[in-house]
Amino acid sequence: MTKTQDPKAKGDLARLRLDKWLWAARFYKTRSLAKQAIEGGKVQCDGTRAKPSKEIEVGAEIRLRQGFDERTVVVSALSEQRRGAPEAQRLYAETAESIKLRESLSEQRKSQPHLMTTTKPNKRDRRLIHRFKQIE
Repeated sequence: MTKTQDPKAKGDLARLRLDKWLWAARFYKTRSLAKQAIEGGKVQCDGTRAKPSKEIEVGAEIRLRQGFDERTVVVSALSEQRRGAPEAQRLYAETAESIKLRESLSEQRKSQPHLMTTTKPNKRDRRLIHRFKQIE
């Protein structure tokens, strides 16, 4: 009898779960965060919304949103294990359009004034807000 070898045993993976790949490629810190992002619609695989259990192959195009940034990456390798950042970057290649768009949006955000206040308004600030809104 000959035993059939599991592709995972050889290290040559043909398919891998999307949430596991996103975790191994260091896009998300944990698999549960990757799963939440996928279920929240922040990750698309080949132009369609995916489930965490979707099996991806080499060559699949993945769009993902992280905060203000949106990336489009092409899967170049599969790995079940999370390794260091240099090795994780070999698992994917970001498209040129994605890099250009991400950099231009970053420049736009930097040029905008930062209007968010981090502190609670004091009495004077509240009066100014009420005066601005014309609330008596």
